[in-house]
Amino acid sequence: MPSCTGAETFVDPWAEVFRQPRGRRPTAAKSDRMAERVTPRRRGSYGIDAPLAPALLAGLVILYLVLAIVTGRGRFWLSFSFVLAFEAYYLHSTLRGKFVVWAGLLDRLGLRGDERILDLGCGRGAVLLMAAQHLATGRAVGVDLWRNFDQSGNSAEATRRNAVAEGVADRVELHTADMTALPFEDNAFDVVLSNFAIHNISGRAGRAKAISEAARVLRPGGRLRIVDVRGTRQYQAQLARLGLDDVARRGLGWWFWPAHLVTATKPQPGH
Repeated sequence: MPSCTGAETFVDPWAEVFRQPRGRRPTAAKSDRMAERVTPRRRGSYGIDAPLAPALLAGLVILYLVLAIVTGRGRFWLSFSFVLAFEAYYLHSTLRGKFVVWAGLLDRLGLRGDERILDLGCGRGAVLLMAAQHLATGRAVGVDLWRNFDQSGNSAEATRRNAVAEGVADRVELHTADMTALPFEDNAFDVVLSNFAIHNISGRAGRAKAISEAARVLRPGGRLRIVDVRGTRQYQAQLARLGLDDVARRGLGWWFWPAHLVTATKPQPGH
């Protein structure tokens, strides 16, 4: 499979939501390149999630603006303002908000730096490469089918370019693979992540299979973090049925609505 080998103060608005459990802190194994805190500021180009959505919203903005100007009716001005605000909210979430959220999530995992991390539906690497910045000897592995309607400009080559731009190409590995049939052995990863991806799978059965695959490849004691805009109650129930520990679902604040975070830990043998 292909492989990518080749001080600002950040105030986290989700600090209470993502509070790190006590007792797990980074060890001295981390190298100097991991000394600075990973921030949401990115050097790569990550495209727009579900690019058809903001395109349709932009069309509605133009339509309501024209109707408002031509008719002078207040309801069209109101509709124009509402859709414009939602368009701005959507673009903020995909271009900035998700990086802020994941910077907090990854920081609070307290990674040692030697973990194997899997990102399901990694796209152009927004979460994958941020996770890789927490690693020294570990590996960040991304899987995707590289579909442009899921993310604009989505391709393995775009992700490789971003890995180079972020300085983590030596720690990143990419696979073209389906989340419902992962090409990895059982218990292969310390952490499994996913951002705005699993809901793209058609049908509840397909999404359930992806969750089962995520649990299968997670090592005992490994941790799961899924952020998605819908289907999260199903993920939570599926993980509980699979016997994972500490299964929880929570919101990410009003500015990142309607996304929710699902967390779980794979139990140790005999637990």
